[in-house]
Formats: sequence, structure tokens, C-alpha cells
Amino acid sequence: MTSDAVVDPLLLAPERPLRLIVTGGGTGGHTYPALTAVRTLQARLQGAGRSLEVLWVGTADSLESRVAGAEGIRFASVVTGKIRRSTNPLKLISPANVKDMLRVPLGVLQARRIISGFRPDVVLATGGYVAVPVGMAAKMRRRPLVVHEQTVRLGLANRTLARRATRIAVSSESTLPLLPEASRAGAVVTGNPVRPEVLSGQPEKAIHALALHGFDPHRPTVYVTGGAQGSQQINTLVSGILPWLLSHANVIHQCGPDNLADLQQHTSALPRELAARYLLTGYVGPELPDVLALADVVISRSGAGTIAELTALGKASVLIPLASSAGNEQAHNARHLEEVGAAVALLGEATPQTLGAAVEPLLTDPARRTAMAQHARTMGRPDAADRLVDVLLSVVADGRQ
Repeated sequence: MTSDAVVDPLLLAPERPLRLIVTGGGTGGHTYPALTAVRTLQARLQGAGRSLEVLWVGTADSLESRVAGAEGIRFASVVTGKIRRSTNPLKLISPANVKDMLRVPLGVLQARRIISGFRPDVVLATGGYVAVPVGMAAKMRRRPLVVHEQTVRLGLANRTLARRATRIAVSSESTLPLLPEASRAGAVVTGNPVRPEVLSGQPEKAIHALALHGFDPHRPTVYVTGGAQGSQQINTLVSGILPWLLSHANVIHQCGPDNLADLQQHTSALPRELAARYLLTGYVGPELPDVLALADVVISRSGAGTIAELTALGKASVLIPLASSAGNEQAHNARHLEEVGAAVALLGEATPQTLGAAVEPLLTDPARRTAMAQHARTMGRPDAADRLVDVLLSVVADGRQ
């Protein structure tokens, strides 16, 4: 299945607000898709003359608690336990794992009380350890549960909830065979919600906002990013080929605030003609959509959110997976895109030489760069948030029939 039929929100008990519990967090990869879905659902309902009541259930003092607070969304906390992965079965019963597993029943009890009091029409779980007790409690209280998976492979929390879910929304067709057989009939490929502002960037705005007047319009622009905090690995790799890279391209290098001073010192000796085509910055804020619009090639990690944005925009990319990502999911994401010609994946040990070899054809062969961008776009789902909202509304409608 690819999408649910659009449900008219006016048909869903217009006499009262629709009530949604959303759970998921720990990282931005779980939190921001949930937030985008909430915003999209709220806009859909408002357009139909309806209102939405949202309660976000997560862990205290967490990213999701801060995001919910900034958005004015009610927040309730439950305890949860982190299961530390290991290929050694004996390590799975480590004291830390046993202690955390014993916290899960308490979290389920807390979540049951929250669900009983709020009485949601539907629960949306987007992964992370906190989603497990809330999803289990939703099943116990017979509340519809929609599970959304952002990565190619199911995360540990979503694998736990898959058999309990009313519907499962996945981001890739490749995920469907990995689902429990009994869950596949109710699975929908929605894609991973992307913030609408990311899709509306304008290259000219990036040039003016960041004063990129030394950039050569006849050369491609490379955007290097390791995420908000930067990546020391990516910074080191790029620094190792920087003069060569700048001989072929303009470069915007978002290195992370903590890495800025060292890199400024390292790059201070660049020749003037190369330095004019190089912007080193600790952080890219509101200008990010415009920077992405300007970029011809992106060098980055391969987290689920990054993949969703790059494919929705149709960007050629060189992906350097974070080796310590849970379940090695970033490597799976990168490999999946490389297999369909939508990216180059640096798997295994990356060096400046392997990075240079990966990016050179994309800089020197515009046709190859364009073809990769087109392949990436075919993998993108810029309407993912609307597709996920369709699933939520259809589950609510089914529950009221």
C-alpha cells in the first residue's frame, strides 16, 4: 500500500476536538517527524473548522519535552528503560539492562493512567525507548496505535510495537518485507515527514544572507554538514582534501560550534582565491533551507531525517554513516540509497582519499550529478507528513464506525 484515502476531518465527531497522544523521542530523528505530523494534522483540522488537542508523552528533561514546551504542546512524562544492544547474549542481561528493563512495567502503568485520563482518539508512536511503554499501554486501553518508522530497518522500539499497532507507517518500500508477516497487511508507505520550510529554500537568499559574494557561479556548491553539533570525522576528512575541493567547487562547511576555532586556524592559510569560495560556520540556522537549495552536492551523515530531506529535495550526496548509530541504521540508509544510484556511500573506513574519489565525479561530471539528483528525487516523499496524517485520520474514522 502507498497511502490511505483522504478522510474528511468534518466527518470525525465535529462536536469535539480530535485528541492525539504522540510519543517518541530521545533523538531528533524520532522527535521532529512527530512534530511535523502534529503541525500538519493541526493545519488540516483547522482548515476543516476542527480543533486538535495534543498530549506528548515522553521522558522528563528530554529533547521531546523541550520541543513540546517550545510548541505549546502539553507534555506528560513516564519512566522508561534503555536496552543496550550487544551481539553477546550474556551482555544483554547486564546489571544496567536488567535495571532498565524493570523500569518498563512502571512506565506502562504510568502510560495507562495517562491514556485513561486523556482518552485519545489515536496514539502516534515514532520510536525511541519511551514509545514502548506508551504503545503497550495504548494496546491495553484499546486505543488505536499508529507506529511510524523513519529508517529503512525497523528500530528496536518499533519492532517491539509492530504486532500491537493498528497501522504501521514506514518510510521506504524496502521496509515492508522486514515487518512481521501479520503486520504487513496494515502497513502504509508514507515516507518520513520533512519540515515544510526545508522544501521552500531559495539559492539567492543563501548568497545574500551568508554574504557568499566570492562564490563562483560557474562552479558547483558543496554543503558539508555533520548535523547541529558537527562531526569531527567529517571535518577531518574534508580538511584533508580542502584545497583540492575548493579548486573544483564552492564550499559551505557547517562544522559545529565546538570545532569552529580549530578549523579556522587550520584553514587560515588558504590562498585568497580559494578562501573566497569557502564559508566555514559553526551552525546554519534559519538559512538552512536556502543553503540546501543552493547546494549541488551534500556531504553528510545518513540519519533518517537527513535522508528524507535530501531525497525530497533531490540532492546528489556523499554519505558518511555514523558508525555508532543504533543498529547500524545509518549504514543501512546509505547503502540503500547507493544501491539505487541516489547517493554515494562511504562504508567501512573513510579517508580523505576515499572521500575525494567519491566526490570528484559529482563535481567534474554535471550529467552524473544530475542523474544522481534525479534518482534521489524518485526516492523522496515531500508529502510524507500529509500521508501520515491521512493514516491517522483513517484510523480514527475506522474506530468510529
